[in-house]
Amino acid sequence: MSDIAIDENAVEEHFIRATGPGGQNVNKVATSVQLRYAIDRARGLDRGSRRRLKLLAGKRVNREGVLVITAHRLRSQERNRDDARARLLDLLQRAAVPPRPRFATRPTRSSREDRLKSKHARSKVKRLRQARPKSEDE
Repeated sequence: MSDIAIDENAVEEHFIRATGPGGQNVNKVATSVQLRYAIDRARGLDRGSRRRLKLLAGKRVNREGVLVITAHRLRSQERNRDDARARLLDLLQRAAVPPRPRFATRPTRSSREDRLKSKHARSKVKRLRQARPKSEDE
């Protein structure tokens, strides 16, 4: 996991003005970072990792297959840049781990019995709630 590196050829960074904390500085300095990572152009990712990365990133991946990460939580450009790169690295590390294969299992006898008991109890509750028609004697 620690040998995963960001392919610098697939990264573009744009610095834009951020909203939020920063006082008057926020109106003068472009502290927010928009990091763009071209997933299909990146070297060092196998097909499965690319697919998992696109799934993990979700709406942050555009139609061209570019992952866009915007960092504007911090006050300085350098710290926002480091934050964006750390978030990209985290996504890459999570995408590098293939999911464990699932194996079909059967429910145990006790779990089947418990399920049937709870269904019976629920049925009994519903039966008791039903309005009974009153006879003419009452």
